[in-house]
Amino acid sequence: MTSVSADDGAQPQKRTSSFDINAFIARNLRLLPVPGLEDIQLYTAHSGSRLSRLGGTDPDAPAPYWAYGWGGGAVLARHIAENPHLVRGRRVLDLGTGSGLVAIVAAKAGATSVVAADIDDNAIAAARLNATANGVEIDLVHADLLDGAPPAVDIVLAGDLFYDEALAKRALAFLETCRAAGIDVLIGDPYRVPLPTEKLRCIAEYFVPDFGLGSDGAEVRAGVFSLAAVPGR
Repeated sequence: MTSVSADDGAQPQKRTSSFDINAFIARNLRLLPVPGLEDIQLYTAHSGSRLSRLGGTDPDAPAPYWAYGWGGGAVLARHIAENPHLVRGRRVLDLGTGSGLVAIVAAKAGATSVVAADIDDNAIAAARLNATANGVEIDLVHADLLDGAPPAVDIVLAGDLFYDEALAKRALAFLETCRAAGIDVLIGDPYRVPLPTEKLRCIAEYFVPDFGLGSDGAEVRAGVFSLAAVPGR
C-alpha cells in the first residue's frame, strides 16, 4: 500500500494530550458517499484536510490510511452488500477496519454483532464517527490481534492486509488459525504482490476505486477470496 503524504505542505506540529481527534475529523474531512455504495457515507480526506498534523513529530506515527478508499475494503463491502446472507445473523470481526466501511456494511446487512479492530487509534476514532453517521453500532477494538487466539466470531473479514510482506505473513498465519478453528474467512484485495493467491479461492471480482493503485481516479480489479481450512490444524 502506498504511503500517504502530507497534503498541505505544512510542518507537522507536536500533538498535545488535549488533541481532539474526533473534532479534527469532523472539521477537516468531508462526509461523502462511498463510490458504488452511495447509501454509505464516510469521513474522507481531501486536499485541504491537513492530515500531516495527525502524526505530530512522531516519525513512527501510522499513516492515515483510514481517511482514503482502498480496494480491499471496497470490494468486501460491495460483496457483502450484494450478498447479505454471508453475515446476517452471524458474529463478525472486521480485521484492520480502517474507516470502518466493511464493519458498517456488515452491521447494515444484519450481522448479530460486529467487532472492528485496528492498531491505529485514529482509525478507531474515524470508524466510530463513521458508524454513528450511518446509524449502526459496532464494537471498536484498538489492538493488534494477529498474535492472539481465534476470536469468538463466526466470520472474519480482512480487507487490505496484504500490502506488505511481513504483515502478509502474520495476517495469513492468524487467518489460517481462525479457519482451523471453524471460523469462515473472507479476504478483499486488489491483487497486491504479497497476496498469497495460491492459498486462496477467488469467489468474486469487482472493479472498485483504490487510493493506491488507482490514484489517477481509475478503478482497479479487486477480488474477494475465501480461505480453505488448513489440514492438520
